[in-house]
Amino acid sequence: MSSVAARRGCHTGTAIRSFRNAEHGLRCPSDRGTPGRGWRVGESEAPRGTLGTVRNAALLLTLLSEGPSHHALTDLAERSGMPLPTLHRLLRSLLAAKLVEQDPESSRYGLGPQLPRLAERYIERLPVTSAATPYLVDLRATTGATVTLVTLAGTDAVFADRLDGEDVGGVHRDASRVRPALETAAGRLLLAHADDTVWKDALATTTDGPGADDREGWRAAEIVRHTPAAAASRPEIATAIRAGSRVAAALGLSGPASQLTDEAIDQLHAPHLLRAAASISRTLGRA
Repeated sequence: MSSVAARRGCHTGTAIRSFRNAEHGLRCPSDRGTPGRGWRVGESEAPRGTLGTVRNAALLLTLLSEGPSHHALTDLAERSGMPLPTLHRLLRSLLAAKLVEQDPESSRYGLGPQLPRLAERYIERLPVTSAATPYLVDLRATTGATVTLVTLAGTDAVFADRLDGEDVGGVHRDASRVRPALETAAGRLLLAHADDTVWKDALATTTDGPGADDREGWRAAEIVRHTPAAAASRPEIATAIRAGSRVAAALGLSGPASQLTDEAIDQLHAPHLLRAAASISRTLGRA
């Protein structure tokens, strides 16, 4: 199974696994030995003091983020394990909050327009975002490479900021702000420093993932290097940004292979990247 296929649909366990790791008490039907009955919310396993309605809403939003852009009500009921009346009331509440939308022609449900606004506000208010901003511009000017500021959300790398390099001419379009962490140098570094549960979840999304030795190597390395299969001509390097002893984000550089040669990385890009990351870390420490 490809890494893309492994990330789609409830039967892959991607959505449910992320919630189980967050201790929301959710279970995949395969875990219960009752295939075909859909998802279930394990109330007895949920953390004390939490609301089942909120957990159900979070599960529903996750299911809506998987697969096609819009989903039929019956499909959501089967995948969530919720009774139709409960599911319908929950969807009406999410529609009112614009967290969910309903296609007027098909009556199917999808993620709503309020979510990108909330996500943007979240990224803008991360301490590392404001701390890094002035250094990103200087790093781009010094290296000429594309500069990225990356955080980790579950098993995904979230690009909080990006400055295109000199090689990007004309119109550039990159609509993907979230990518599987294992597919990026910054994501690999962040996963290496994440807890064991997140690491295991990331490995579960691919059949040809890294091993324990890779993780230890990335954790120990000042610079993590990676050349994505989908962009073999654009190698990436990344280093850690720390808030005290914790790795808060990763600072990355990418560019054409002719620009990011091993020699150029060692003599130019890596030293500037490390200095910028150290400066951002010091700024975070004073925040």
